[in-house]
Amino acid sequence: MNIRLDGKKAVVTGSTRGIGFAIAKGLALAGAEVVLNGRSEAAVAEAKAELATLAPGATVTAVAADLSSVEGVAAFAARVPSADILVNNLGIFDPKPFLDIPDGDWERFFQTNVMSGVRMSRLYLPGMLAANWGRVVFIASGSALNIPVEMIHYGMTKTAQLAISRGLAEMTAGTGVTVNAVLPGPTRSEGVADFFGKMAAEQGVPTEQMERQFIAQHRPTSLLRRLAEVDEVANMVVYACSPQASATNGAALRVDGGVLRSIA
Repeated sequence: MNIRLDGKKAVVTGSTRGIGFAIAKGLALAGAEVVLNGRSEAAVAEAKAELATLAPGATVTAVAADLSSVEGVAAFAARVPSADILVNNLGIFDPKPFLDIPDGDWERFFQTNVMSGVRMSRLYLPGMLAANWGRVVFIASGSALNIPVEMIHYGMTKTAQLAISRGLAEMTAGTGVTVNAVLPGPTRSEGVADFFGKMAAEQGVPTEQMERQFIAQHRPTSLLRRLAEVDEVANMVVYACSPQASATNGAALRVDGGVLRSIA
């Protein structure tokens, strides 16, 4: 399968590092014009420079905007008024016992993980529908179906993303626009690596041992028995954004290493 996205403009939110950056790289290597996004000018400039070395010749734009806010989305829209592909990747996580999660954290997680995708989809779907071609992908999580007890507020936002992506897919019925969700499992992104590095330092063990312990204790159903790499998740997203995925719509595509014990 030779996936080419020449002539398509792809917006990837929260894409200065981790899964988002890997997705942006994959789309750029497939020929898409890529728009990177992060909260700070320094972060997006650094990501743009790195992507230029990894995907020589690619057209890359970098827009700093906090997409968890109405104002941030408006500022982004002024810079990038249309897109053929939207990957709603922006998300935050923070393990915390349920009884210690204040209202402010619930609101912050909802605005960042859910409403950013709602607002960005509302921005770009009309143009996609008018052109009768477009791809919207929500980066959800296996935590949408197996709610992690250590961060229930995070799991809640990922379940909400599945509801929104399926509802928007129903709205695109009979068109050349598709809306899907991708469900990564535990993945070695920079944020996760930092999390495990901190835990490993606190317990005085190597980071690799901490990762193995986490999988064994907290994700024992994993068939992969390791963290996924960001490029492994990005490969699924690039496919979902491709012309070859024209019959894939309203789906929850799992890249969870078999953590979810389900045949459907």
